[in-house]
Amino acid sequence: MEQKDILIIEDDRAIVRILELELKYEGYSFDIAYDGKEGLKQFYNVNYSLVLLDLMLPQISGMEVCKKLRENSNVTIIMLTAKRDLTDKVRGLDQGADDFITKPFEREELFARIRAGLRRGVTRSPEQKLIICGDLHVNLSTREVMRNGLSLELTKTEYDLLECLIINKGIVMTRSQLIEQVWGYDFGGDTNILDVYIRYLRNKIDYPFDRKLIRTIRGVGYSLKE
Repeated sequence: MEQKDILIIEDDRAIVRILELELKYEGYSFDIAYDGKEGLKQFYNVNYSLVLLDLMLPQISGMEVCKKLRENSNVTIIMLTAKRDLTDKVRGLDQGADDFITKPFEREELFARIRAGLRRGVTRSPEQKLIICGDLHVNLSTREVMRNGLSLELTKTEYDLLECLIINKGIVMTRSQLIEQVWGYDFGGDTNILDVYIRYLRNKIDYPFDRKLIRTIRGVGYSLKE
């Protein structure tokens, strides 16, 4: 299968033209689709490393496209949106998006996020790696999570956050460190999204069990400890 860097799924032709010129200048290989249906069709014919996905698309919405992509692939997905509502961002992240960028965007910000997204998309080593914290087991190779012998289902972002915490277990991770390592850049005014995902994670790996593992260090960040 042919390999390319980026698939753009965006119906605004003015934005597509800007992206096309900038990506060519930076030397990226890419394809363009103008609606969700065509985007999905192109995705399954070429091996892409990253998808730039508009939230509002004809034929099939960006949210639905994101969901379908994530069901079959771990490709990095950056959603493009004119909306600044945190609810839309949380919904997109729940569907499997890795990142958001709000229109209009600055060139430097766009390419910083693309570079971060492509770094996150690098394939893991097939060597199995298991990290244990108390009765919590995380397999870095298969992304399987178990606690007290029970298998836990996490979204991609919940797992990425847990992986960052358990790799650094016993260490206090600052908010900025977690945001940079999980989302790949500084969210700025949206740093409360970290608190949202810490709450999601606690609902699955802490609250159903007697012993709590995720610790809040007020004014600093979070830590995973036995």
